[in-house]
Amino acid sequence: MAQATFSVRMDEGLKRQFDGLCQEFGMNASTAINVFARAVVRERRIPFEIASPEREVTREGAMRAFHALRAQARENGVSDMSLDEINEEIRLAREARR
Repeated sequence: MAQATFSVRMDEGLKRQFDGLCQEFGMNASTAINVFARAVVRERRIPFEIASPEREVTREGAMRAFHALRAQARENGVSDMSLDEINEEIRLAREARR
């Protein structure tokens, strides 16, 4: 089978990370790209989901989210918290993550 060259531009840091992972998998980047291309051709689709992490924000969607949060606060008995109490809860949660 005749070989063809395929050139891709990518961020230098991403390439370093990709090359390192490929080495851990026991292959080089060229082999990994070939594995990907074969999977695309075989399955006739991209073999993983490509999605945007953020949806479009609309006023209606934001209002639905706001009302859902208000209802949840009422259900959890925290709808009457003051702003100072809310900020203190946020501060404590951030400290717990550290």
